[in-house]
Amino acid sequence: MSLHNLTNSIDQALTAAGIDTRTGAGNAVVDTIRKALEAAHIAQHSRNASADASANAGDADVIDVQAQVVDATTDDEPVEVNPPSVSSGQFLRFEHSHPLGRRAYKLYVPATYDGSAPLPLVVMLHGCKQDPDDFALGTRMNQVAAEQGFLVAYPEQTRRANGSNCWNWFEPQHQDRAGAEPSIIAGIVREIGRAYRVDERSVFVAGLSAGAAMAVILGATHPDLFAAVAAHSGLPHGAAHDVASAFAAMHGAQPAASPLQPRARRTPESSRAVPTIVLHGTADATVVPSNGDAIVQKAAAKLASERGPLTRRVEPRVTNGRLCTRIAYLDPDGLPVVEQWVVQGGGHGWFGGSNAGSFAEPNGPDASREVLRFFMSHVNREARLETSVT
Repeated sequence: MSLHNLTNSIDQALTAAGIDTRTGAGNAVVDTIRKALEAAHIAQHSRNASADASANAGDADVIDVQAQVVDATTDDEPVEVNPPSVSSGQFLRFEHSHPLGRRAYKLYVPATYDGSAPLPLVVMLHGCKQDPDDFALGTRMNQVAAEQGFLVAYPEQTRRANGSNCWNWFEPQHQDRAGAEPSIIAGIVREIGRAYRVDERSVFVAGLSAGAAMAVILGATHPDLFAAVAAHSGLPHGAAHDVASAFAAMHGAQPAASPLQPRARRTPESSRAVPTIVLHGTADATVVPSNGDAIVQKAAAKLASERGPLTRRVEPRVTNGRLCTRIAYLDPDGLPVVEQWVVQGGGHGWFGGSNAGSFAEPNGPDASREVLRFFMSHVNREARLETSVT
């Protein structure tokens, strides 16, 4: 991508990074951003960074890679554009009050819930310019919950906290356990656990874009609460420390040093790694694919240090009209503890989603079902800390 074309897209990318360009605040940082891009040689990132990084993901000393290329398979089942109604369940709105702030959230409760048995809980974090209703429509996660019987929570970012409704993943004060947004979202989970029977060993978090970046932060800072993480088109923990570095990170630059980074490291991240699934499209121009690779590399290295050498398995396939590569990192017991989906030609949208919502692409793997499959493979398999949701 040329620097000229990148400059023309600054306004759109600023919005995705959490800057409300309508107020003029974005104009004040354009020059700083351009300098950061030039310093990072962003204009030269035209190759398929995701493919290169994925091919070398096992080069870390801690990972014993044994690549096994599986024959390509084809999934001919189309994604339902008009899914069955989930009106038999309840989609309720609540307000959570926390010492660090208030956030609304919506909770989908399937019709099968009667309180007699605890259910898994999936926390869904929307991207910029989205809200819970929009995200639920685009991902069709409520439909999957209605079919398979689990609770789904959708915390809602406020315009007051971010002009574009983005989670503030790039600000140091929201990157550690005591940070406002991680603490508020964790508080929502605990509040749901007090009101409903939640399986405390089956609480998961997933997100798109800025929501994916916040999901990764939650996995790093609250490993006692979340059993697994899903990051769709997101960024790794600590990728940025301000607006300029956020914009650079979204386009592939390495994180710059920050005087506040030592504080962000003082979290339970060092105590336990969380299984992680990552989905990213090779044509994502908003958050480049190398960010997904970075999430995978960090998670795989951490899990390998805890569980022993991981085996890397590569499986090309064609899924709902898109060529994909599924890369699984198996622990010594054969359980995929890290999984990566590289979707050829995929953009910045939830794969297998519905056009009824924003930032959703009907083609490609059904991200909601793949995420849930990965989550459920870790139910009661992890040695959970003795911290109750209640």
